[in-house]
Amino acid sequence: MIKIKIKILDKTLTVPKYAHEGDAGLDLYSSIDCCLKPFERKLVTTGIKLSIPYGYAGFIQPKSGLSLKKGLSMANTPGLIDSGYRGEISVICINLDPENDIDIKKGDKICQLVIQKVEEAELKVVNDLDETKRGEGGFGSTDN
Repeated sequence: MIKIKIKILDKTLTVPKYAHEGDAGLDLYSSIDCCLKPFERKLVTTGIKLSIPYGYAGFIQPKSGLSLKKGLSMANTPGLIDSGYRGEISVICINLDPENDIDIKKGDKICQLVIQKVEEAELKVVNDLDETKRGEGGFGSTDN
């Protein structure tokens, strides 16, 4: 298990936590009140800073229940938190409901954070790539 240092900027907020044993995502909470009109996006702060170790990254993802029930999502999902970032974690929330506002209150769950190990890649420029059965088949190439 990886240990991550967290700085709580607002002591009235819930410390991020896993809702259930074995969950991949830690719930993050809004540190502000705001209202998202249909298709509006806003930067919502979480009141925390993290020290993610080198070799790992944080990925901000929507909560499936909030997406289904209210239309709350993240405009740049997944959001990426690099290991060198030490600022406040903020989320670009978007309201995908075409008719209803989404009211976010301070302390509401807004998204989840998944910590993952990441590898650095060294790119090598070549004239040709290796051949595969799929080749250049992209969007819709499997008839789905």
